[in-house]
Amino acid sequence: MQKRLQILTLLFLISSFGNAQNTKDSKAIKEMCGCFEVTFNFSETFNYSEDSLYKPSKMKNETALEWAGLIVDSKNKVSIQHILQIGEPTAPYMVKHWRQDWMYQNTSFYMYGSDNKWNYETKSKKEVKGQWTQKVFQVDDSPRYEGSGSWVHIDGKSYWENTTSAPLPRREYTKRNDYNVTLRRNRHEITNEGWVHDQYNDKLIRTDGEKDKVLAQEKGYNTYIKVEDSKCKAAADWWINNTAKWALVRIKWEEVYGRNTDLELAEKVDNKALYKHLFSDDYAEKDSIYNVIDSFIK
Repeated sequence: MQKRLQILTLLFLISSFGNAQNTKDSKAIKEMCGCFEVTFNFSETFNYSEDSLYKPSKMKNETALEWAGLIVDSKNKVSIQHILQIGEPTAPYMVKHWRQDWMYQNTSFYMYGSDNKWNYETKSKKEVKGQWTQKVFQVDDSPRYEGSGSWVHIDGKSYWENTTSAPLPRREYTKRNDYNVTLRRNRHEITNEGWVHDQYNDKLIRTDGEKDKVLAQEKGYNTYIKVEDSKCKAAADWWINNTAKWALVRIKWEEVYGRNTDLELAEKVDNKALYKHLFSDDYAEKDSIYNVIDSFIK
């Protein structure tokens, strides 16, 4: 009897620790919500090209105002939609930006391979125990990259790290065709002022059946400084007015992801990228949204 009580007590303590950790993790994730003054900083650090005429990417330093709104808040999932607010404060315009979903102890993954192909993979419950998966989506809610890791809370710091393959960022794929995969080393750290997205990335040449070749490396350091929510009122209002349409888009993509099979997407249909279709007012109803997304799936 005493041994049984000891076992039950131990299980209770383990469960309590897990619940406390989950709560702390979720709180850190939701610190990434709100209105932020953002700086995007990227610089190519090293190159390993054998081409003597190789030209590195230009350094990027840009600022923006961004609203990050909470769209799902449950025990095992937190979803945050980012909206860029651009232009003069008196007459801004909005751009639907990236979305990040955080899922606790997730076992299903769409891992980027190369050339607009994602490989469906699974992990065991043991492999992801206590971990959160960050799933990052493009502006049209198609997949971008994802990976699993543990949130760490120590010495007053809260951070999460992961390394995963991803497509070229928008700032690169319109200008570069000498590599086809970005190996992203992501660190998200919550700070007193907001949060930081710290990156150290490899620019890879990936060919089936061959070892990846590192063409170059880059440093990324994006800071999110929290400001009064009122500064992002226009973006928050825009999202309220457009949330029904994008809920339909997410529902369709969830059906696609739920097929649990490899995914390949066309870059363009009717000579337009998917986001250009979906950003148009021509796609506001369920049937038109579903049909255009289906047209991109190979």
